[in-house]
Amino acid sequence: MDIALQQVEYKYQANTPFERLAIQNVNLSIPHGVFMALIGHTGSGKSTILQHLNALLKPTKGQVVIGDRIIDAGKKEKNLRPIRQKVGIVFQFPEHQLFDETVEKDICFGPMNFGVSEEEAKKRARQLIADVGLPEEVLQKSPFDLSGGQMRRVAIAGVLAMEPEVLVLDEPTAGLDPRGRTEIMEMFYRLHKQKGLSTILVTHSMEDAANYADEIVIMHRGQVKKTADPRTIFSNPEELLELGLDVPEVVKFQYMLERKMNKKIGKTCLTIEELSEALIELQKRGEPL
Repeated sequence: MDIALQQVEYKYQANTPFERLAIQNVNLSIPHGVFMALIGHTGSGKSTILQHLNALLKPTKGQVVIGDRIIDAGKKEKNLRPIRQKVGIVFQFPEHQLFDETVEKDICFGPMNFGVSEEEAKKRARQLIADVGLPEEVLQKSPFDLSGGQMRRVAIAGVLAMEPEVLVLDEPTAGLDPRGRTEIMEMFYRLHKQKGLSTILVTHSMEDAANYADEIVIMHRGQVKKTADPRTIFSNPEELLELGLDVPEVVKFQYMLERKMNKKIGKTCLTIEELSEALIELQKRGEPL
C-alpha cells in the first residue's frame, strides 16, 4: 500500500492562542515495500508526520493519500478503522500499552476487536509470539511478569496481529542496551522482508538509519530537507552536523581519516567491513595510508 503526503501542514491547537505550526509544505512519497527512516532533531516534525500515516492526525492543509483513501484538510472522515488496521504504529515504549491478564489475550484483543474469530486470533498469537522471538509458553503468562524486553516484543506482536501492510516505528529501541537494540532492529528487518511490509522508522540512531533503510528523509524545522539513499545522505557529514544531526561512527571515522590523510578513500562506507575493504584496496594500488 502506497502512502503520500501532499503539501501537508499541521498546526497543534489551531485557531487558539496556543497554536503551533508543527509541519508545513510536506511532500513525501512512501511506495509499498520500502524501508524508510525519518531523521531530524527533536521538534523537527518526525512524530507529527508519523501520526498522519494512519489518520491519528489529519492535516490542517493539504492531503494524505493512504492506499485508496484520501484524507483532505478540513473534511470530516468516517470509518477510519480500516486505515488503522492496515497501518500499525509501534510507539515509544509500547510495553506501556499492555493491559490484559495474559499475553495471549493481549495479542488477540486487536484482531478480535476488528471482527476476527477467537480461533483465528489465537492462531495469529501463536505464530507471532515465535516471530518476535519468544517461546509459546509465555502466551499464558501475565505480560507484567515478563522482562522489559519481553514485554516490548509482546506489544509488537499485538500490532502485528492486525496484519498491517505498513509498520510505523517510533524510536522502537528507546531505553534498550546495545544488544537489545540490535536484536529488535534485526527482528523488524526480518519481519519487513518476510511479510513484505512497508516500514517507516523514526529514529535518532544514525547507525539504524544507515544499516536498515532503503531511503532516508531528513526533517528540519517542520519541513522535508532532503530525501535520498543512506550512502548519499551520509556522504556529506558537514551538512548533517550543521543541521544538529550526528552521523554513524564509521562515517565519522572515515571523515576524520580522510582529513588526516588529505585523501579521499572513495565511496562513503556505512559499515566497518566496507571501510576495511576500501583501505585494503588503497594498499593494493600502492597508495600510502
